[in-house]
Amino acid sequence: MLGEGFAPTGTPLNPDGFSSTYLDVDPRPLFPFGYGLSYTSFAYRELTLSTATLRPGESLSATVTLANTGTCEAVEVVQLYVRDLVGSVTRPVKELKDFQRIRLAPGEEQRVTFTLHTAQLAFHDADMQYVVEPGKFHLMIGGSSMELLTTEFTLM
Repeated sequence: MLGEGFAPTGTPLNPDGFSSTYLDVDPRPLFPFGYGLSYTSFAYRELTLSTATLRPGESLSATVTLANTGTCEAVEVVQLYVRDLVGSVTRPVKELKDFQRIRLAPGEEQRVTFTLHTAQLAFHDADMQYVVEPGKFHLMIGGSSMELLTTEFTLM
């Protein structure tokens, strides 16, 4: 019999050591958001920002080089994600903010540019007010939610 005030570890009353993963199954999704089969392959490189610091009401440009490294012409959906690192409430790890469909011939490269305005960083705070809060953000660009180039910017 358990003594008063004692609960086994890994239970809601004593969550120490609790884990929500399976020992024999990979916890990552089999098909991440944005996953798609293609007759070719694409490579992403050289993610750059027009500025590393933003003020409310401003925008930044994020540019990446996309290359068709395969042998067939194809369309790639280039995706832009943002992560708020210091929000006053818990924020999603990755928020899809924009995407572009880009058609490339074999061996062709193209610079793809996104414009991110500070209004796109707004969310409902604990008081249900729609706000844009200062802080650090990760900006990620890639072909799916799992394969991304990442950089950082600050909103003042």
